[in-house]
Amino acid sequence: MIRRLLVANRGEIAVRIVRACREAGVESVAVYSDADASAPHVVLADRAVRIGPPPAAESYLHIGRIIDAARASGADAVHPGYGFLAENPAFAAACADAGLVFVGPPADVMARLGVKPAARRLAMEAGVAVVPGVEPAEQHEAALVDAARRLGTPLLVKAAAGGGGKGMRVVRAADEIGEAIGAARREALAAFGDGTLYLERLIDRPRHVEIQVVADAHGHLIHLFERECSAQRRHQKVVEESPSPALTPHLRARMGEAAVAVARAAGYRNAGTVEFLVEGDGDAARFYFLEMNTRLQVEHPVTEAVTGIDLVRTQLAVAAGEPLPWRQDEIGQRGHAIECRVYAEDPGQGFLPQAGRLLLYREPDGPGIRVDSGVVEGSEVGVHYDPLLAKLVVHAETRAAAIARARTALAQFPILGLATNVSFLSRLLDHPAFRRGTIDTGFLERELGALLRPPDAEACALAAAAAAVLAGTPAPRVEAAGRPAADADPWVALRGWRAGAQGEPEGTSQQ
Repeated sequence: MIRRLLVANRGEIAVRIVRACREAGVESVAVYSDADASAPHVVLADRAVRIGPPPAAESYLHIGRIIDAARASGADAVHPGYGFLAENPAFAAACADAGLVFVGPPADVMARLGVKPAARRLAMEAGVAVVPGVEPAEQHEAALVDAARRLGTPLLVKAAAGGGGKGMRVVRAADEIGEAIGAARREALAAFGDGTLYLERLIDRPRHVEIQVVADAHGHLIHLFERECSAQRRHQKVVEESPSPALTPHLRARMGEAAVAVARAAGYRNAGTVEFLVEGDGDAARFYFLEMNTRLQVEHPVTEAVTGIDLVRTQLAVAAGEPLPWRQDEIGQRGHAIECRVYAEDPGQGFLPQAGRLLLYREPDGPGIRVDSGVVEGSEVGVHYDPLLAKLVVHAETRAAAIARARTALAQFPILGLATNVSFLSRLLDHPAFRRGTIDTGFLERELGALLRPPDAEACALAAAAAAVLAGTPAPRVEAAGRPAADADPWVALRGWRAGAQGEPEGTSQQ
């Protein structure tokens, strides 16, 4: 049994894990950098330990300081969350060496699955199809160029280590190969310290569908169905949902069996996600193993919503040696869930991350609405970490009802003080292709212009009125057409804030 758990993370996932600890009767220990001394995860935890200055390399990525914090606090287990050290085999091994239970897979399993060519070979050995590709033994440029020419274009140059789209380049013509190899290698070295590359055939307009799996230490392994993750920008997911609108029951069953086969071949333990690219439609669609994420996913709440299974509580139970209490045929999907990632970023400025104080932050509430957040009103959003503020998760009986609920919740999610992507998310959910469930991984890039249209004058006026109230100044008078009166210009009077807008009305001042 786990008695005291150190949460080796910050933000909304740290809050999520601390709350799961409370429900499970486990003491929680937060770690924090100087930038997070008063952050919600620190306040909520039973104990908190400082681990260094704001730069992640000196705090949340510093294995030695986190292990020292676990020892000093008397923790007997560590949960890595996602990001930072969550998929670092050296961290998992360091926890084991320190006598700490690591809430995740064993270090050797994580290491094997973390190298993409090795994971591809494992999937093939398990009888699961992979995207056709080449893994050159020789890594000098001439060998890679030759391999790329033999594979043919279009293709992807991909980093063997890491993920998140880093170290990845699309090649559509033979004369682009050399430049793509150089760029991918430089980025891979900077991000992962490993410039090893491999090549894959590019599948145009695929869907990205992932399967949640959980395995205990007693040989029992199940899947918890799929999540649709095709709404992504630069390989970063924006909106996720479950079930996938593209999967038939037959295809869903085949993909679930394939995910379990990969996890079993790897000797997997705890929660993980097997990711696939899907090509085609209906029962005849083909799917290919992409990679396995050896951690809890950002989008895990949509799986919790449709299955009723608490994944973090399950992780803690498995890590403590308990057997999974369900058989595969006892798990089903009920209704439809959608998750929207709310970021402090300005879509109108190339999704530039924002920093500053949240002057107003009010989360929507109501039946079927869940918000996992790592901030509160007054929180300072800094420059050192990912600008994710919250995850809005909705659940309803049908997909159409879930979309409607998500759009309503976004409209009731006022955030002032810095730009956010709330309006962008609402437009995405309202796009006809999203409503039809026909998008692919390139959809956002193709439709970005339409999704970034500037707000209408009425929306600007209402946002300005709200800001005026917050600032303690008289709210602007609004004419019948929804425009501010000519003698009331809060856009001039109130500087330095944006209400999630992607543009400004003509004649206003850009700050």
